[in-house]
Amino acid sequence: MKISFVGSGNVATVLGRLLKQKHFTINEVVSRDKTHALHLAKELDAIEVDNIKAISKNSDVYIVAVNDDAVEAVSSQLKVDDKVVVHTCGSASINILKNTSRNFGILYPLQSLRKEISYLPVVPFLIDASNNYSKNVIITLAEAISDNIKEAHDEQRMQYHLAAIVVSNFTNHLFALAHEYCIVNKIEFSLLLPLIKEIVNRLQVFNPAETQTGPAIRGDVLTIQKHLSLLKDFPQLKNIYEIMSESIETTLPKSSPKERTSSLD
Repeated sequence: MKISFVGSGNVATVLGRLLKQKHFTINEVVSRDKTHALHLAKELDAIEVDNIKAISKNSDVYIVAVNDDAVEAVSSQLKVDDKVVVHTCGSASINILKNTSRNFGILYPLQSLRKEISYLPVVPFLIDASNNYSKNVIITLAEAISDNIKEAHDEQRMQYHLAAIVVSNFTNHLFALAHEYCIVNKIEFSLLLPLIKEIVNRLQVFNPAETQTGPAIRGDVLTIQKHLSLLKDFPQLKNIYEIMSESIETTLPKSSPKERTSSLD
């Protein structure tokens, strides 16, 4: 199966590596940035193309791997008859592709992908298709590189995308704020890494609400006030601390101290 990638960023790079590893032929890498196209094409043993109008019609699948807000404009330039065209976005509708081909669909990686990371991550995929032929082709691609595949229509995919933003982008922003706080106060952020890993590991066993700890769940107003005092010079983090504490207080049932054993309570 021959594949053309439209895009040369993080998603195109990681998916390209995964598919090449499974012996798919990467036919082309298409990108307005000729340098990026050339670099990725060389890695994937493909041909670089810097004009989408010059794209080959010899591929079996065309993967549009560009930013969500660019997929419609890019796809509008792609006409490949009956070949399968997919995009990789969480928030863009499948119907954006309806004028590119009779066969189109979605291959959305529910994962944060970074091309500079040396290892290949585990990637769940959400898929959708315009017809059974397209679905079978997309499943063939997805099953070759993932053990976790789920069909999801536009609304469901958007819901997954929103949840992914919360658990990935928002939590990483909290890590960034905590990292800055540690630097300013000359304490070691690295000492928090085992804690971060442990909290994530618990998600494989428990519902997150079942393992909530901290002063907000206990209604420990004194500790919260001490923390807020420490954050007087960090207004952004202070505001988030207040909002998160209020959310925990109002949405989770409080438990007695005996039910909480973490030293971080």
